[in-house]
Amino acid sequence: MRFGINTIDEFDVKGKTVLLRVDINQPVDRATGTLRDTTRIQACVPTIRELSDRGAKLVLLAHQGSDIEYKNFYTTEPHAAVLRELLERPVRFLDDVCGPAAREAIRGLEDGEILLLDNVRFVSEEQTLFELKLKLTHEQQAQTLLVRKLAPLADLYVMDAFAAAHRDQPSLCGFEQVLPSAMGRLFEEEYCVISGLMQAPERPCVFVLGGAKIADAFLMMDTVLERGIADRVLTGGLAGQILLAAAGEDIGAATMDYIVKSNYADYIGEGKKLLSAHADKLVMPSDLAYISGGERHEIELRDTGSCEALKTCAAVDIGPKTIEQYCEIIRGAKTVFCNGPVGVFEQSLSEDGTRALFEALGETAAYTVVGGGDSITAAKKYHVDSKLDYICTGGGALIRFLSGEELPVVRALRHAAQAFPAGGRS
Repeated sequence: MRFGINTIDEFDVKGKTVLLRVDINQPVDRATGTLRDTTRIQACVPTIRELSDRGAKLVLLAHQGSDIEYKNFYTTEPHAAVLRELLERPVRFLDDVCGPAAREAIRGLEDGEILLLDNVRFVSEEQTLFELKLKLTHEQQAQTLLVRKLAPLADLYVMDAFAAAHRDQPSLCGFEQVLPSAMGRLFEEEYCVISGLMQAPERPCVFVLGGAKIADAFLMMDTVLERGIADRVLTGGLAGQILLAAAGEDIGAATMDYIVKSNYADYIGEGKKLLSAHADKLVMPSDLAYISGGERHEIELRDTGSCEALKTCAAVDIGPKTIEQYCEIIRGAKTVFCNGPVGVFEQSLSEDGTRALFEALGETAAYTVVGGGDSITAAKKYHVDSKLDYICTGGGALIRFLSGEELPVVRALRHAAQAFPAGGRS
């Protein structure tokens, strides 16, 4: 047991039916029906392989497609093909989640066999709207269709989807109420790495925060600064621009208009509070880049007020002086955590800052941790993923963990450890 949660070491799984919740949600090329990336699938392979090798009758539960719009959902059939290749063994796919066909297939599994069921979000109770509107307790989640149909067929529930640990849905938090439960190897590894980052980072500890998820960035900044975890926070992207506005800097009319129209203006007030309390640790851009006439232009903050182009062109990247400063800080750190690009790195004219910072992450002697989908994509794009010490599959879960919040899945797993102390079933 670690962190009050059972691990799979505590269970004999041979001949037992194991429900394994994984996060293999990946970008899909709908034209070809193939996956554009397989990072998350690769990450959960060790747990799948180990449980299969130990003789478990393994049932994989997973989602594909994000959040509220049903049109984003997609079958998990392509994922089965990738798993077969990675595991070098059969992985059966069934286009059912908890209906008669799924239950019959589960009953017929042999020791070591692997079955991937279809997208759990095809079941309405797994959708975000269901989660946000009904706000079911974990006990109530245990009474949902998915749990009622599948739990009686299983001996053990294993949670390996750290990337989804901030969600409060039946496939994530309901089974722990009625089944002995454990965390898988990926969940265990990610929990340990991020816990270490929070509790005892080697110093100086530097956080690099960018991206477009402003609520997450500000939540994290407040926590790591208030708790003294971060010695410096390097800001870029919208987070950096909002902090500049909070400091009274002129960031250009177009950038400010974007912040207002995106309903981010309230964060300027939050930025003022952060600067008031932690100005010595917050590092903001000293120059910015924008695109005008199909070309990249860079400008120092002292000149932004007189720049006509910034009335219609929003900032899209940090400038060369900021890049040099940030890279120097990263190279001199002992621990670096990065979440989010500092510019629009998908485009060649606005990727200089993100490319340089990720290259610095690959060069520094510091212990480096990168998390979030865009950060993983950037690490791969700039060929530094193999040079980083740890890449966390989580985005939202990682942010909320670093904010000090107890994740719903962690709470559910701890409940199971207490409810089923001997691995027995109620």
